[in-house]
Amino acid sequence: MSDSTVGIGLLLPEVLGTYGDSGNAQVLCKRLQWRGYDAEVVPVTLDSTVPSTLDLYLLGGGEDMAQVLAADFLRNSKELRRAAAAGAPVFGVCAGLQILGTWFRGIDGVDHPGLGLLDIATSAAEERAVAELVVEPELLGAPLTGFENHQGASVRGPGSTPLGRVVRGTGNGDGTEGAVTGHVVGTYLHGPALARNPELADLLLSWVLGHSLKPLELSEVDTLRSERLAARRTR
Repeated sequence: MSDSTVGIGLLLPEVLGTYGDSGNAQVLCKRLQWRGYDAEVVPVTLDSTVPSTLDLYLLGGGEDMAQVLAADFLRNSKELRRAAAAGAPVFGVCAGLQILGTWFRGIDGVDHPGLGLLDIATSAAEERAVAELVVEPELLGAPLTGFENHQGASVRGPGSTPLGRVVRGTGNGDGTEGAVTGHVVGTYLHGPALARNPELADLLLSWVLGHSLKPLELSEVDTLRSERLAARRTR
């Protein structure tokens, strides 16, 4: 990978790839290439090390035991925290959100430490959230859509702001969804989230490139968003 190529780190796709979340990396890569930038997806597996020199890092969802395995691996690696401290965007979905937080409670009832990149902690909710999720975001103009499938109740501390306010669905469980600290973003939105929410994808890319991006004209994405946002009217 050359110095001019944007490196997109896909972290542990073999254990954090639930519901097609690994597709977020391909979405970012194509949105850069369509704009004339060189970009490459760099998978980081359990038998490799996390490079600290990539431009952006992605974590997907995973089952309970896979989440604990991924958290242990990433916590023992300093590179991701070093890259985040230097300003590299980090985007985590579902289990990825919880791993980026301060701690999460596993299926074993044990509280496992997270990476501490987000000020959010997750325990078990009374009921599982399985639904279409619609969010009015704090950072963007357009609503965010996705689907959620989790049994986590996440509580933010003062070090993180919510990604947005829940319009439909459960999210964190307190009327808010996700968490943001600097360029670190966590959410419960599957879909993949960045395929369904191009404005969010471009926000992450703008942090990498250092400037805002003009929207791409993609009628298929617009149609999908219109269909999913119709969920707001069918509560």
